[in-house]
Amino acid sequence: MELVLDPPHGIGPLRLGMTPDEARAALETLGPLEPTAYGELAVHLTSGLGFSVGFGAGPTRDRVNAIEVWRPHERDVVRYRDVDIFGLPALEVVERLRSHIDLMPNEDDDGFTARALYLALWRPFAADDDPDEAQGHFFQSVLVARPGYDDTPAEAAARLASGGEPGY
Repeated sequence: MELVLDPPHGIGPLRLGMTPDEARAALETLGPLEPTAYGELAVHLTSGLGFSVGFGAGPTRDRVNAIEVWRPHERDVVRYRDVDIFGLPALEVVERLRSHIDLMPNEDDDGFTARALYLALWRPFAADDDPDEAQGHFFQSVLVARPGYDDTPAEAAARLASGGEPGY
């Protein structure tokens, strides 16, 4: 399977802003549903590729506000701008994506985020020079969310004041 990231709209058949029923139907096109401890809807394929959708809080609690995909063990490819997000070393992904988007290192982990789109890449630790240490050498998940997904209260207020939408 090959999936294309389309921030800030979605990933493959999964779209931000979907209702729970729409998200459930889209996920079922990918594989059997699995409930999670936090109430998200999730699918895990035998290749290791996994998907989950999260829902907003408050007035947007009935809409998908984030979609996450986990790194497969084999076969499946997830791309953004023709960059294989999980198949290339993390630092190579960052270098290639920076020619298209403003991708910044996260302060609290070894991931990177493009907040204007809301595209976030994550790995549990950095092992940039050791391809045998797959969890640190490659990104392990990618999240697509509405811009404003992780805004502080002040940033959210400024976004709304300037005519932008809340991050769900």
